[in-house]
Amino acid sequence: MSFDDYAKNWDTEKRINRAKIIANEISKSIDIDKNSSAMEFGCGTGLVSFNLYNKFKKITLIDSSKGMIEILNSKIDKYKINNMVAKHLDISNQFFLDIKFDVIYSSMVLHHVYDTEEILKMFYELLNKDGYLCIVDLDEEDGSFHKKYPEFDGHNGFNQDKLKSTLLNTGFNNIESYTFFYDEKVIDGERIKYSLFMMKARK
Repeated sequence: MSFDDYAKNWDTEKRINRAKIIANEISKSIDIDKNSSAMEFGCGTGLVSFNLYNKFKKITLIDSSKGMIEILNSKIDKYKINNMVAKHLDISNQFFLDIKFDVIYSSMVLHHVYDTEEILKMFYELLNKDGYLCIVDLDEEDGSFHKKYPEFDGHNGFNQDKLKSTLLNTGFNNIESYTFFYDEKVIDGERIKYSLFMMKARK
């Protein structure tokens, strides 16, 4: 199954609640100016950004799943939100945007991206000077988190120190990270514990 297939039933109560917590963590960890522009990379159905749109002048939401973007657009129309713009773009095709952003954030996306370094370089190029990058993702784990997804070929979470080093090598500075969310998911009757970290950096 692809993310397009999952899209129709993506907005579960658990995901909605987790997105609120993640959005709150992003907004309190950086200084957001009302005139700031933001990009959410790997936005899915926009769950995180729906908790942040009133803090930014404009949010550009990007995802490679057409199904997710269709659902996101229907929600933007339904709630008449005029400062969120969704774009269906596939990162593997080296997309180029002709605008830069003050803030870029992603939630539970980076572990799906095979070439972490390449995407971080792209983020760096897309940020304005002194812009913020916020990454929320899985702490390193043993692979249990995705064991129901045999097609998953990403990362089993991240070691925060190693990811910091990659960010430094890319040119980012003022890098801070911490684990802020602990939860569990039940897979085949087994309780799998996981945690999420916030990593923020500046250009």
